[in-house]
Amino acid sequence: MALRDMLKKIGLTSNESDVYLAALRIGSNTAGRFSKEAQIDRSATYDSVKRLLEKGLLTYTIISGRKYFQAVDPKRLLEYLKEKEEIVEEALPQLSTLYKEPKEKRNVTLYYGYKGIKSVFNDILREGKPNLVYGSEGQFEEKMPGFCTYFIKQQEKLGIKTKMIIRSHRKSMPSKTSTVRRLDVAESSAVTNIYGNKITIIIWSEPPEAVVIENKDAAESYRSYFEILWKAARR
Repeated sequence: MALRDMLKKIGLTSNESDVYLAALRIGSNTAGRFSKEAQIDRSATYDSVKRLLEKGLLTYTIISGRKYFQAVDPKRLLEYLKEKEEIVEEALPQLSTLYKEPKEKRNVTLYYGYKGIKSVFNDILREGKPNLVYGSEGQFEEKMPGFCTYFIKQQEKLGIKTKMIIRSHRKSMPSKTSTVRRLDVAESSAVTNIYGNKITIIIWSEPPEAVVIENKDAAESYRSYFEILWKAARR
């Protein structure tokens, strides 16, 4: 993922991202110099500098009556995200009083796009239950490498055991809590995860989609079928 896209994903605008990256590249300098480096007009640059100062991502000094701006250590981005998280946590009690739970519990939920897929994998982490995976072709690590690495680290940290059945001769991403076996099966774009009382089918189309079915009996049936395949699979 490009650095500019990463910065946009954590909440910076396009112009803020360009100005911040320019400040990292050229060091302490004027807003006008940042404007040339980022190739955006001066007015937009000054607005972006002001917002980056407010976010604590830029500092400045005054030399001979002129302001020189300096990017802070990129580690500040982690603090910035933590502050946003704290704001949400503070607002959660009030937001929860506004939330109306569905009268009938939904057993099937659909997710769309990469943000939706992130929600599915975060749900696996929240559940913390053993995860049975069938049909993975490596799409997760190929299409979402950064988040995939984060997910595996969290999975290991939480001690979530994973069993994976994959196609013969396909390489798998190593994990301390995962066990892999292989079967001679056809290649597929659909990957099934079974954890807790849930069955998740992720379809790695473009953009990807997922179906999450929450049903204890259905999950147990899928789990039994998986174990049959597991016994037949090769180590």
